Amino acid sequence: MKGIPPFPHVRESLELMRDKADMVVVSATPLEEALEREWVEHGIASYTALICGQEIGTKKEQIAAVGPHYPEEHVLMIGDAPGDMLAAKANGALFYPIIPGDEIVAWKLFYEEGIERLLAGTYAGEYEKMLIERFERALPERPSWEVNE
Repeated sequence: MKGIPPFPHVRESLELMRDKADMVVVSATPLEEALEREWVEHGIASYTALICGQEIGTKKEQIAAVGPHYPEEHVLMIGDAPGDMLAAKANGALFYPIIPGDEIVAWKLFYEEGIERLLAGTYAGEYEKMLIERFERALPERPSWEVNE
């Protein structure tokens, strides 16, 4: 969507990771129609090594294509849906959840401690488990379109 900037702490997180990680956008959104335009519009495309959209394949396939080039526990998927977590786990990647409706808090936490833990090798295990449990508790038992019927 045009004119909607990234959440607070997204740009700061990308800046902090710029020289420490290869960042890849993994998305089911059309590449040229939206992804590239949005990332360029907000001046954040330059932080990424690659932007992948639906034309490249599913999120699972996109992670499978880049993941094997990195050591175990060095691939992290940031996502806001259970499908993102499944795509990460199917490829042995770590997962950082963004809770829908609580995005600002999630990005702040990632910036303030998630990045440090990832780079220090202390992200996997109990920390990731705690974040995923919090994410799963925040998800509704039934999707909104089923509840409203």
